[in-house]
Order: sequence, then structure tokens, then C-alpha cells
Amino acid sequence: MYRYETHLHTTTVSACSYFQPQQVVEKFVRLGYKGIFVTDHFLNGNTTVDRKLPYSQQIEKYCEGYEQVKELAEGKFDVFFGFEYSYWGTDFLVYGLDKAWLLKHPEIMEMTPKEFFAFARKEGGMVIQAHPFRQDFYIDHVRLYTSDVDGFEVLNISRREIENKVAKMYAEMYGMPQTAGSDIHGIGHKMLAGMEFETPLKSEKDYCERILKGEGKIFSIRDEKYADQE
Repeated sequence: MYRYETHLHTTTVSACSYFQPQQVVEKFVRLGYKGIFVTDHFLNGNTTVDRKLPYSQQIEKYCEGYEQVKELAEGKFDVFFGFEYSYWGTDFLVYGLDKAWLLKHPEIMEMTPKEFFAFARKEGGMVIQAHPFRQDFYIDHVRLYTSDVDGFEVLNISRREIENKVAKMYAEMYGMPQTAGSDIHGIGHKMLAGMEFETPLKSEKDYCERILKGEGKIFSIRDEKYADQE
């Protein structure tokens, strides 16, 4: 089976991350992954990108985390692009759309979430609601977008067990595709989760197609190197 991390943040772009690109490569080479998706917080989320810059420059800066990891991982494992779109503490993982697409569509920053999801999906993207039942001090209520997204992240290894259980139950009730990810922000992350497949992924589009068909298996593992650390 070929394992993939689907939810990862770099310190280059995500303000809440302390995961240096070189550390990303070190960790996933050691763990034997076939590939990862870099899904930094987008321009409407917890980003390091200066929002005063022109939109095109913001996108150039935004993609640096992915580009740095991809360059360092060359010949070691596959690196795919994604981004985490945010709306008042509710987050969505978007796959299948690339830098060129983002540069071409500055109007997405003026769209409502529903408008953006519809447009992104029409353009060939896949939208997965991340940790849909996350609870935290800065989240005033849970928002669910069942008819507007393609699936749900039902195992986010960084969230509480009850939040993941409710997410899985909800996805099963609505017959929605299910994914898993680590939401990883640092090299010392002890537990990881992701998706595994019998054959390697060819591209971001290939990942989208497989998830929408219900393919892939959720997995979780322990990183023994950091398992004993507090």
C-alpha cells in the first residue's frame, strides 16, 4: 500500500506552523511515505502572506511552502498541491486546483464560501470539509456544508476522538466520501493519519477522482521517534 499525508502546514506560509520544509522531507522519508499534500492556510486564513501585496504577489508567496518542499523532496517522495480555505474558523481542504488557476482567478477572494465551493468544483477541484466538528475557543459554532462540499475529513489526528467520531457518523449518514489527515504543524507530531492506496497517485486530479469514487483506505500510525516525548 502507498501512504499519503493529506493535510500539512509549513512554517513558510502557515503562521501557526513550525514545520520547516527540510523537516517535512526528513519526517516523511523516514516514515516511508509515497507522497504528501502541502495544504497551507490560504489567504483568508492564518497565513504569513502580507495581504497588502497585489493579489498575484500574494499567490506567489503563498505557493512558496509547497514549492520549497517539492524541490527538497525531489527523488524521495511525491509532493502534491492543495490549500486550506477558511471561513470564521471553519476550514476546507481544496485539491485539484493549482497555482496557475489561483493566479487566473483573483475574484475568488470576493466570493462567499458557497460561491467559491461551487466555482472550485465546477473547475475540477474537490472540496473536503476539514475537521467538521472541531471545537475551540475561537469557534462560535459548528458550520456544516453538506450539499456544497465533496466529502468530510473524518479522522483528523490532531482533533479529539469525539469530534472525529461525530464527523464519521455524519459522513456515513449522508453517504459522503471520507478522508483522513494529520493536520500536521511540526516534525515532533507523534501520531499521523492519512490515505493509502494500492497503486501510486499520479496527480492531484487522480487523488480527487479516487476519493470521489470511494477508493482509498484511512490509516493512522505512530511516529516512534517522538512517541515518548511529552
